[in-house]
Amino acid sequence: MALAIESLRGIAQSIVPSKDLIGAFLTLNICACIIVLIAQKWNASSKPSRSSTPDLEKPASRSGREKVTRTFGEWTPSGFKRPMAQPYPDWDVHTSKPIPYRPFRYGPKYFVTMGLRSMKFDEWIELDNHYLKYHADKAKRLTERGDKCYGTAPEAMDGAIELLEELCDYLPERYPTMFQKTTTGITNKVTQETFNITQRPLPEDPMATAARLIQDDLAIMIEKPDGEYYLLAGAILLAGFWRLRDKFGMPLSEIHTSGDVPQYKEKLEKGMKNFFRRLKPEEPVVRNNYFIQVDDQLAWSPSIGSEDAEEVSWNTAEKNRAIEHHFFRSERQSLRRLPRSGAVVFTIRTYFEPITEIVKQDYVPGRLASAVRSWGDDVSRYKGKEKYQDVLLEYLDRKHDEQVAAGLKVDQEGEARSYPY
Repeated sequence: MALAIESLRGIAQSIVPSKDLIGAFLTLNICACIIVLIAQKWNASSKPSRSSTPDLEKPASRSGREKVTRTFGEWTPSGFKRPMAQPYPDWDVHTSKPIPYRPFRYGPKYFVTMGLRSMKFDEWIELDNHYLKYHADKAKRLTERGDKCYGTAPEAMDGAIELLEELCDYLPERYPTMFQKTTTGITNKVTQETFNITQRPLPEDPMATAARLIQDDLAIMIEKPDGEYYLLAGAILLAGFWRLRDKFGMPLSEIHTSGDVPQYKEKLEKGMKNFFRRLKPEEPVVRNNYFIQVDDQLAWSPSIGSEDAEEVSWNTAEKNRAIEHHFFRSERQSLRRLPRSGAVVFTIRTYFEPITEIVKQDYVPGRLASAVRSWGDDVSRYKGKEKYQDVLLEYLDRKHDEQVAAGLKVDQEGEARSYPY
């Protein structure tokens, strides 16, 4: 590097006495540019880079390594802009039914995976004809529970505001019959609510406002200087089985280990950490999961104890309640990185239906029974299987037999639908 600079300096000095002053001036500028380029290349090559494991859902690069130029806890705005969303075809708040997610597979073995799939930006937020009920439930929770259900740490405020801004841009594009963008924010034309997101201070926590707009719960993970992602903002109003106050401020791994997520350390932790570090604003993903609940409360399942109890667990649930008390709870979770703040946003949309309704669909009772039987001991404890398996499995088997007797061709399910439906 030093030799190159000295060589260029010598060339420049030899030009100065020349009578061609214009040529000398141009040559000096070219030499200066070359010096700057060499210096930049030298500095870049002398800095160590951090590598990360390939995304579990994508093929590895040829080298299997990827350079990450940013340092832990720092994010340089990417400049990426979400493509404009197309209006949801024929969507109506009163008639558009929920998507019937059935994210369970046949046994005999249950595999613990992240289960990520690519997501189109158009499909970021899903709304349906349950919107008004969810909206009313959320408003009630925000009033009655207050900041037990939502909150934003100072480090996450920029991400929370960016999320709110994104929703105010996206929703009028995707659901123009319901939302209208304004110069200061957004108007919900159905509920007649208008939200000003430009005034400072904001009228309420940005996560609470964001939660009022959609049916999803929301969580924001922020990377700190130690390289770990922490839950530092959220609006968890309809989660059923977990409370924001129990997880707020925790790093990603502790969130899962404190909740006894099966096989997290063995099968999920490393891949999940690497996924978070490598997630790009232009590559959103989505995943689904499911639970069985033995009461009909969407916001909080009282079967596992009072929401205000010190500890909650399946131990308090009544065993083998009648099938009418069994509900199928499915979550659709999207993950995307916001381009300005670098915050990783979870949207958690819950679908909640009686078991007695979902078994009316072809193939569902047989496949769900097989899936429940495939759970290992750890998954069974996590999902509370011991409390409902006898009643649930007897019912599912009976409904499956009725479908087969009516002419259902079990081996043709693959032609009728595909996972996760």
